[in-house]
Amino acid sequence: MALLSMNQLAGHLNTDIPSRKCSLGVFSSDHVLHCKPFHGPLRSLLNATTHTPLSVRADTPSVAVSNEVRSSLDIDWDNLGFGYHKTDFMYVSKCGSDGKWDEGELQPFGALQLSPSAGILNYGQGIFEGMKAYRTEDDRILLFRPEENALRMISGADRLCMPTVPVNMFIQAVKQTVLSNERWIPPSGKGSLYIRPLLIGSGAVLGLAPAPEYTFVIFVAPVGNYFKEGLAPIHLKVENTYHRAAPGGTGGVKTVGNYASVLKTQLSAKKSGFSDVLYLDAVESKYLEEVSSCNIFLVKGKKIATPHLKGTILPGITRKSIIELAQTLGYEVEERAVCVDELRDADEVFCTGTAVVISPVGSIMLHEDRLEYANEGLGKVSKELYSALTSIQMGQSADIMKWTVEI
Repeated sequence: MALLSMNQLAGHLNTDIPSRKCSLGVFSSDHVLHCKPFHGPLRSLLNATTHTPLSVRADTPSVAVSNEVRSSLDIDWDNLGFGYHKTDFMYVSKCGSDGKWDEGELQPFGALQLSPSAGILNYGQGIFEGMKAYRTEDDRILLFRPEENALRMISGADRLCMPTVPVNMFIQAVKQTVLSNERWIPPSGKGSLYIRPLLIGSGAVLGLAPAPEYTFVIFVAPVGNYFKEGLAPIHLKVENTYHRAAPGGTGGVKTVGNYASVLKTQLSAKKSGFSDVLYLDAVESKYLEEVSSCNIFLVKGKKIATPHLKGTILPGITRKSIIELAQTLGYEVEERAVCVDELRDADEVFCTGTAVVISPVGSIMLHEDRLEYANEGLGKVSKELYSALTSIQMGQSADIMKWTVEI
């Protein structure tokens, strides 16, 4: 088993990873981050539509893997789908009541040992991220905007009173996990390696309180398309009874509790032949929010509209990237309240997310009306944006946005 500590990883950075402690964790000192409600530098950093990418070197050390582990995989890369595959290694680090993370290590992929009284099991104190690594045609490995995932996890940890994972620690742990599972990265154009960082309250509690111990875990799995339709149009149903999130709640952070609550409506919709559910706001049931696990966009001419971030909608990294990319391509992008009736006049509708990338919408059931979109939903704008984004992610075109990080 290969064990690589964070101290070892720090030796391969341009600088060390000095840190300073706060009441909820340890932060990298080269970024002005605070663990109390976000104001000032961090608030502006998280809300900015563009920013200068963090400078993190990619020359992390290789992981020693046995010949047995390197043996060929029995995987049909052409029919991979989006599902669970047990891979080789996972990253694990723990943080105690002192707010300090240990060095962290790679371990063989396997079960975590948790008390029945763990905070994550009793009170849902946990958040996660979703990101991908791509293999290019010339066999390079690329991450897509990993610093954005690190910052979003910091935001979620603050909301749930959990210690934060420093940006540099997060990125280096992701790199090591990917490198140790390199053989699971699909060939170029066949899929990607999905990366799942988890931050959970692993310490035992009985009364309602923050856990005394936390565990940061990263595991990976090779994936193909999230929806079975692939880039083909999906079909949605507007949900009129249940809501995904309410103002003042946790809809704007990637907490584990946000997702179990959508299963009932999602499964019901799928039984009726739909791909997923489109949720409305919880106050007036009038404005679009998001699909179960992705953001929504409407196209009308050269204008693209998407619901604004107001605490109930997850600030998707693909969402942010599409907004920035569309603006460079000459589209006018509006982040605002989007009335559900605007679906009737839209030229195109599409969804975005790490798992789905971009999924064009072929039809939406609104009350008793089935709204259908031109070309069965596979419109010009969604195809243009999909091609522009994926070509950057897979290293097929110049990364003029400076979004990718090569390992």
